[in-house]
Amino acid sequence: MNHDRLRFDLTDLAEEVTVVDLRDRSLRTSRRLGLQRAIATSAAAVVLLGAAAGTALAVRPDAGPGPVPAESPTASPSPVPSAPAPSVTPSRPAVPPDTSSPATPTARLGKVVYGPMPTTNLGTVRLWSWKPGDSPDRLLALPWEPAVLSATVSPDGRQVAWVDRDGTLWVSALDGSGKRKVREQTDSMCQTTWSPDSRHLTAAVAGEGAGLVDVVSGAYQKVDGLLGCHPVWAANGTLALADGGDGTVFLTDRRGSARRVIPGLGGEGSAYVCYDLASISPDGRHIALFRIARGNDGGDAARSLLANVVLDTRTGKEVVLPLGDRELRQVFFQADGSMVVRVRSGDRYTLLLVGEDGKKVAEQAEPPSLRDMQIINALG
Repeated sequence: MNHDRLRFDLTDLAEEVTVVDLRDRSLRTSRRLGLQRAIATSAAAVVLLGAAAGTALAVRPDAGPGPVPAESPTASPSPVPSAPAPSVTPSRPAVPPDTSSPATPTARLGKVVYGPMPTTNLGTVRLWSWKPGDSPDRLLALPWEPAVLSATVSPDGRQVAWVDRDGTLWVSALDGSGKRKVREQTDSMCQTTWSPDSRHLTAAVAGEGAGLVDVVSGAYQKVDGLLGCHPVWAANGTLALADGGDGTVFLTDRRGSARRVIPGLGGEGSAYVCYDLASISPDGRHIALFRIARGNDGGDAARSLLANVVLDTRTGKEVVLPLGDRELRQVFFQADGSMVVRVRSGDRYTLLLVGEDGKKVAEQAEPPSLRDMQIINALG
């Protein structure tokens, strides 16, 4: 009897409480707390790198909460056209725009690799891979810090690289076999991205600065022009990096030459800044990144793989994506130029395949087991 009364009282009380979604706020806070130890352990290496290179780590945008995969497949919403529909005469009915993508008939959703979201430290975690139509596959286990801050999969899909909290760069197969040490005293937050041939990694070495590491021999080559954070490497050799000083994003090559900035990001008069890059197209013409309005909180220096916009690297103009009124969360370019786009609608999360022409090719709801994971590479 007392139990029933207590239950009724609690029910009445719940009806008087205003429901507030605190998930975004709590995950954002827990992420900052969870990263404090990683940032502290990297401080000594950062100071050395700053002295050698004359730069500092970027203050980066708050990555926010991790997306939650859909519990069930969603119906395909009406795509957003990439350009306004042409005007029509009153005597002729308007024709809906064609949102199919015949220009990229071979584009497909291939294997996608996931890692943990940067929330509370979970100890040892696993990477996972998933290919639409199959069940998720369990990959290697890693400590939470390198899994969030630096784990990256090679373009050929055969190797994983990460930097542990002691600054040691490791490489292994996707299942964790063949693990080997590549180099010590490397930065664990600002660098580490694969070359298109899966042979080299960008790295910042204490006392040396930024450069390239051969993953087979461990040989290091300093490159003066790679002063920046969170680089992404295009198949044509273009490298993009975020400048932690003024929020600009610049493009260069593996020698650090022919440097140019993306218009509209950082610099005097720009409305936006950027400290985190997610992916770049094979030809270097488009880039997915997290753009924030100037004056907003930049967050911390750790890596974020979220993206809220795709830009033309030559003009700085936004590329319109067929999101169908859903929230953009992540974008990864595939080798054929198509994009794997992760979107959220309420508590449902879906992968879109978008062709080079910006039109939707396919979409697939993610398995519920990938809840609170983030994409770290799309292998095609």
